[in-house]
Amino acid sequence: MKAFTVFVTRKIPDKGIKLLQAAGCKVVISKHKRPLTTKELYAGAKKADALLCLLTDKIDAAFIQKNNQLKIVANYAVGFDNVDVKAAIAAKLPISNTPGVLTEAVAEHTFALMMALARRIVESDAFLRAGKYKAWEPELLLGSSIAGKTLGIVGLGRIGFAVAQRAVKGMGMKVVYNDVKPNPDFEKEYGGVYMPLDKILKVADVVSLHVPLLPSTRHLISAKQLGMMKPTAYLINTSRGPVVDENALVAALRKRRIAGAALDVFEFEPALAPGLAALDNVVITPHTASATVEARQAMGELAAQNILAVMRGKKPVTPVNPELYK
Repeated sequence: MKAFTVFVTRKIPDKGIKLLQAAGCKVVISKHKRPLTTKELYAGAKKADALLCLLTDKIDAAFIQKNNQLKIVANYAVGFDNVDVKAAIAAKLPISNTPGVLTEAVAEHTFALMMALARRIVESDAFLRAGKYKAWEPELLLGSSIAGKTLGIVGLGRIGFAVAQRAVKGMGMKVVYNDVKPNPDFEKEYGGVYMPLDKILKVADVVSLHVPLLPSTRHLISAKQLGMMKPTAYLINTSRGPVVDENALVAALRKRRIAGAALDVFEFEPALAPGLAALDNVVITPHTASATVEARQAMGELAAQNILAVMRGKKPVTPVNPELYK
């Protein structure tokens, strides 16, 4: 068994790297602390057997065709909208991702955003730091209670499920949800009610998005959908930026059409839609929902395990294109 040369497109926590090295792999890590240019990506990949890449690396049909020596592309993420999976299937190139290991981290971050928004934590912090706090006041920076309210989950996958668990068990919230099909077990244990998206938007006090980026989910939330929401409702997005029409969201927030939004991902990432950062009814974090030491180490380990499985002639642990192994 020949050990692989693995090109890693950015420095990641070291557990996964050590796992590869312990198996005899030669690991080459990009020295850049920014997304690679196309030229840099091609240069690093061309001498590698395996690529451990990030969401910022575009693995399109041209890349796959040009780097036909690659035995696997291991994406350091749950999402894989940066990869042309159809082209990979045609080229019989295994693609893997890192689902499951970051579920708890993203669910925690989603809930943190929800609470920060409802209780106006960011506004309060800025208010105090600016020296504006003079005395306790009965109506100073009044927020909204979350306990007992209705949470709308759009996409009841691992992360959506984990958010719903916290909402029901921790805060006594009611949950309405939408997914590709109903989940009777979830409904039985957590009292969730399956609804079409339009109805969720009308009844939910908080709408939390947990869908992958697909042609069908791009701008899933736009002006029309925002117009259906309660004026007191909040929108949370920790899925993918283009799921929300960010310009439409800015307009809705300016007009106070909805009470607020919290975003960890952005349509034009890393850029923000004009005017978004100036709004006081939005909380924004720089795509850090999975940014815990535990989650990022586990992501690296799983990516490494996928590479080692292919090196040993086996199917990846978490393949994106399992049809290659039928």
